[in-house]
Amino acid sequence: MIEAVWVWAAFGIILLTIEMTLVGTLDVLWFGIAALCVALVVWLFPDISRDLQLILFAVIALVSLAVWRGYYKKNEPHSRIGQSQGEEIGRIGNVIEPCSPSQAGRIQFTQGLMGAREWTAVSDELIDAGTKATVTAVEGNALRIKAV
Repeated sequence: MIEAVWVWAAFGIILLTIEMTLVGTLDVLWFGIAALCVALVVWLFPDISRDLQLILFAVIALVSLAVWRGYYKKNEPHSRIGQSQGEEIGRIGNVIEPCSPSQAGRIQFTQGLMGAREWTAVSDELIDAGTKATVTAVEGNALRIKAV
């Protein structure tokens, strides 16, 4: 029969392989590390019962996962993948289609802003074409602007 130390070691390696190749969330990582820790404990203390091995695995895995989740804070840039980070606020462009509170217009920039030179623009005031305007906020896929 296969010794418990090799079962735990193989289980830990399988979990680490799954983490590295399929998941990538770092959640399975802690279960793999816990299995390897149990393999080490079983190697040091070969007479440990299976029940204690399972309890030890569960405790190590859940505690390490909880500690990881407690210390790992997602920063704002990570949760806004594909979105700008506020650099567009204050940029000045030329209104090319008039906009008003009841109708969206278009604004154009000399340099691209978030990957495009022209954007849909919304405003709380009437802004005629040819007027310079500044970006005050990003609202979905439109820019809120104000006349300069």
